[in-house]
Amino acid sequence: MTRRTERINDLLREEISDILRREIKDPRIGGLLSVTEVDVSPDLRQAKVYVSVMGSDEEKTATFKALRSAAGFVQRSLRGRLTLRRTPGLTFFPDDSISEGARILSLLEQANESSEQPQP
Repeated sequence: MTRRTERINDLLREEISDILRREIKDPRIGGLLSVTEVDVSPDLRQAKVYVSVMGSDEEKTATFKALRSAAGFVQRSLRGRLTLRRTPGLTFFPDDSISEGARILSLLEQANESSEQPQP
């Protein structure tokens, strides 16, 4: 991956996160939403947007349906914010890394608590 592509990935991640936080008013978007990574293709025509959603399975499903339907709006909003010749098409994918990290931390805390208890 080139340095330019890395910069574009970071810029897209920040701008998409800002658009989702401030401009999307869809009630289906529930839970805590975080854009974790953006991976743009070398020709800048497509971008994979990885999103982590903290919430129930129903909230996650509804959120991704809302994101898929709002992809065109987000792409048009990016066109006005960026100075790229071509604005990439967006495809949203789930990223469970944050919830997995929280689960692992919880397991570590449980293991630590059980090791601190006095043994009879």
